[in-house]
Amino acid sequence: MALSLNLSPVAGLVEGLAGRTSAAEWLAQAGVTVGGIVLAWLIARTASARVRASPRWKFGKGDFQSVAFPLLALAFVWIGKRFLESRQEVDALAIVVSLLVAWAVIRIAIYILGHVIPEGGFQQAVIRLVTWTAWIGVVLYVTGLLPEVLEALDSHGVALGKDRHEITILDVLKGTCAIFFAVILALWISRITEGRVLSADSMEMTTRVVITKVVRISVLLLALFIALPLAGIDVTTLSIFGGALGVGLGFGLQKIASNYVSGFIVLLDRSLRIGDVVTVDGRRGEVKAIESRYTVIKGGDGVESIIPNEKMITESVQHHTYSDPRISLVAGVTVSYESDVEKACGLLAQAAKRQKRVVEDPPVIARVKQLTDHGVDLEVTVWISDPVVGEGELKSDLLKDVLRTFRAEGIQIPYPRREVRLIATPETDNSAISSRS
Repeated sequence: MALSLNLSPVAGLVEGLAGRTSAAEWLAQAGVTVGGIVLAWLIARTASARVRASPRWKFGKGDFQSVAFPLLALAFVWIGKRFLESRQEVDALAIVVSLLVAWAVIRIAIYILGHVIPEGGFQQAVIRLVTWTAWIGVVLYVTGLLPEVLEALDSHGVALGKDRHEITILDVLKGTCAIFFAVILALWISRITEGRVLSADSMEMTTRVVITKVVRISVLLLALFIALPLAGIDVTTLSIFGGALGVGLGFGLQKIASNYVSGFIVLLDRSLRIGDVVTVDGRRGEVKAIESRYTVIKGGDGVESIIPNEKMITESVQHHTYSDPRISLVAGVTVSYESDVEKACGLLAQAAKRQKRVVEDPPVIARVKQLTDHGVDLEVTVWISDPVVGEGELKSDLLKDVLRTFRAEGIQIPYPRREVRLIATPETDNSAISSRS
């Protein structure tokens, strides 16, 4: 296949340099290019300075000026090109417009992909792929090779199916691009919706999480149903895959499906909310996240437990803040029988009330728990409204205050006592006689 550059903007530019284009025409194209870029920069900068983005609406990574500038420059230069092409040759402007298209595509990719894909190597790899694709497309276009490259890709393929339908390399590339753009657009829309919904303080957190998950799944399914026909894939053929998936869910994927369904049940019935304090499977902590498959509970020691959602439905969950964020805390101390028990209970209650985290309602209660062989066991019950912070520090501060107060007021805390008795036996008598002799 012979390659030809006769119809390319580069060929027209070369001919223009050879004398076909006058100096005035060159100046007009340069003026359109410089004027469009400068005007776009001024408008983008002014608009960015005056229009402040709302924290509830985040559309991409970084400032929108990075996207508005190339888009406005492309629009102005393209308008100038359309105005001049009826009067003179505009091969230079055609190349400039192509470069601005690639520049705008790359900036939009960084703006959207940086917001949709998490930071890391995968995000950078996808952005690099889009960048290389954009620049290669521009090079092929301006050199006039793009039609012949597309024809070459469309002439090589594989025949599949009973009707021996040929799928070419171009079909595969078109299908891949359609699915890629559809999925990215769906993720972008769902990410914008997620940011807006999660910042709505008027709704409960679990409701917001449910809305974001439903929106993400719905938008992704809609995008796939739109992109698959564009990729040349018959959606009706997915019924076979759906049947196979149903069989898989009935056997190997049963637990996974159960966890996903349980996750939506937990979110919808509001039995768990972000920030609740629960005890599950022997682990007590704060609910940090409720995902589709699992729930994250962070304990007081900082360890985060990932618990399958099925456990939250089928097993008993001790919910410490289900109807009331206040929980009780009990601390105990022992005093001697010689101490004034009534006074000790009063001092114990006063020490508890001095703690900043202890709430006034319900009131502090100090009582005698039981009488033991080593002293009188006392206990104090207090209530706190911030169980997420933990109980260890509060209990430690309370007991230290009690110890100082009891020492100052002469309340004795008994030490463990042991009484050892020696009983004489014939063996001990014989050993004593032998030692004296």
